[in-house]
This record gives sequence, structure tokens and C-alpha cells, in this order.
Amino acid sequence: MTEFYEFAIRHWELSLGWVLIAVFLLITQIKHMATGPKSITTQILTNLVNREDAVVVDIRGQGDFNKGHIQGALNVPMSKIKESTKDLEKYEGRPIIMVCANGIQVNGACETLKKAGIGPLYKLAGGMTSWVGDNLPVVK
Repeated sequence: MTEFYEFAIRHWELSLGWVLIAVFLLITQIKHMATGPKSITTQILTNLVNREDAVVVDIRGQGDFNKGHIQGALNVPMSKIKESTKDLEKYEGRPIIMVCANGIQVNGACETLKKAGIGPLYKLAGGMTSWVGDNLPVVK
């Protein structure tokens, strides 16, 4: 531990740079968590669909969607999300759950829909990977 302090003192510029980057990443993550869509589990997704008539929007490509998707999910590929905002407006007021392959790509789609005034928005944590991993049914 003493070596760490010695390094930090001798190379204060590098240490300061590291601290600034860490603070920037922390602020970015907190901002994203505060303004981004709420991340939900597969169980919560099922509850929202059954109890609140939620709409599942799968943003994967047509090929991946055809290999297996959540029953009743709409396929709106990420490349067509901007053009599809008018189609999704008819679900206004119902929870909209965004799904991708692994839960990472939906943030951009959610941002586009949020700007269009569509919501409330949720994202499935882990995407279809978590859905299949929980042994939940898929439709082909």
C-alpha cells in the first residue's frame, strides 16, 4: 500500500487524471440511472404484461426475432425505431418494455422513444439472454 502512495505522489498528474476519469464515469452512470429507463427482471416483465397490459418491443433484427422471441412481442428493429415512433404512439399510457439480445442496446432506442414522448419505458435487464436463461417460453 505504501508503494501506491509513493507512486501517486511521484506521478500526481497521472493520479489526478485517473481520479478525474473515475469521477466523470461515476457522474455519467448516476445520470444515466436517474434519467434512463427502469431496468426490470423477467418476473417483473411477466407481471407488467399480465396485470398492466404492457407492450414488449423487441429491437433485434428480423432474423434473431424469428429464431425466438417473447410471445406477443412487437419486432421493431433498432434501425427502424425512429420511423416506428408513430406506430408505437397508439400504446401511450401502457408500459412499454424494450428488449434486445443482452440488455445493452435498448438505451438508444429508449432515448429515441422518450424524445418522442412515448412512455412509460422499461428495459429487460439481460435482454433475451436472461429470458432464455430463466427457461421462459419463446415463440418462433
